Amino acid sequence: MKRIRLTVAYDGTAYCGWQVQPNGITIEEVINRKLGGLTGEDITIIGASRTDSGVHALANVAVFDSDTTIPPDRMAIALNQKLPDDIVIIKSEEVLPDWHPRYQKNITKTYEYHVTNAPFPNPLKRLTSFFVSYHLDIGKMREAAGYIVGEHDFASFCNIRTNALTTVRRVDELSIRQEGEDITFRISGNGFLYNMVRIIVGTLLRVGRGFYTPEQVKEIVEARNRKAAGVTVPPQGLVLVEIDYHEDETQKIEQ
Repeated sequence: MKRIRLTVAYDGTAYCGWQVQPNGITIEEVINRKLGGLTGEDITIIGASRTDSGVHALANVAVFDSDTTIPPDRMAIALNQKLPDDIVIIKSEEVLPDWHPRYQKNITKTYEYHVTNAPFPNPLKRLTSFFVSYHLDIGKMREAAGYIVGEHDFASFCNIRTNALTTVRRVDELSIRQEGEDITFRISGNGFLYNMVRIIVGTLLRVGRGFYTPEQVKEIVEARNRKAAGVTVPPQGLVLVEIDYHEDETQKIEQ
């Protein structure tokens, strides 16, 4: 029995998120089914990040156990031949039998949120960005972002439906880049609460529009109250960019 790690990229538009659920098709469900057909086994993958409906990923991570004779590093090629075009395995490799994508000691997750800031929406970006027509003050949003970086109780930036044991998280970096009409929020940290990134962006957009001052974001963090923060922006602008496990090369299994 081998444990195989998959790095998965997907366009989440057509899916009800990552995790299997009764109300619609999900990324996890599709991969489970295609792996089962490929190996002849009953496969259930374990994912690192349970992205929401409509959210995209460039490098989510999942593992599964199998007795397949397909070499681990060739699994990506074999599986991609069966998957739909909006799900791609970009890497496959064998890991230690007890390696778990959610319970490693040193993890950094990086997300980006994409905004199109223009007088009129761009139909080619409607599935991958959030359209904002009003003027945004990038400088004030960057100033406000500084109050979010660090270890805080992020209860103000968490959907009330969370079942997290603690709302304390560490944000290592939060940058805002503008190139023409495209604005990219890039955030890295040791983990994120349910809807946390989308609420942070919604709050910063209110700063950019002038509804909040940058200093008020510090007060919002300290309030630890969801009602204090801005709206939850739509899912289509969100992309899970990377999950970095900071692994020592000696921990990896030679292929």
